[in-house]
Amino acid sequence: MNLKVEDTKEGLKKLIFNWIFLTIVFVVILFLVFKMYYYKHLWEKAETKRKQLKANLMDAEILIKKYQIQLQRSLGNLELLDDEVTKLKNDLKSVKSRNAQMRTENEQLKRKIRELENKIEALL
Repeated sequence: MNLKVEDTKEGLKKLIFNWIFLTIVFVVILFLVFKMYYYKHLWEKAETKRKQLKANLMDAEILIKKYQIQLQRSLGNLELLDDEVTKLKNDLKSVKSRNAQMRTENEQLKRKIRELENKIEALL
């Protein structure tokens, strides 16, 4: 009977040890599974943010290219307008100089007309 009680005590100890060991293993496995899903969730979240950031960067790059093209066109238009303004300034200068020449010629002709009128009156 002693053997059986000792065997029973040893069997009970082994049973308790096995139960504790399996419980610890089960808890560790649950902890690791929980941790795995937690980090998986964090990784998916980070991956989503990375994809959104990449899409935003691509959109920004497209907008930058678009505005760069518009800026180049605007600068080209400004150069054309600058050339036109320069041409118009030169035309205005030439018109002013011609106007000044015409004015002096007109004054000379008026003077000659007065002289001729005076000569005609002197002859009469």
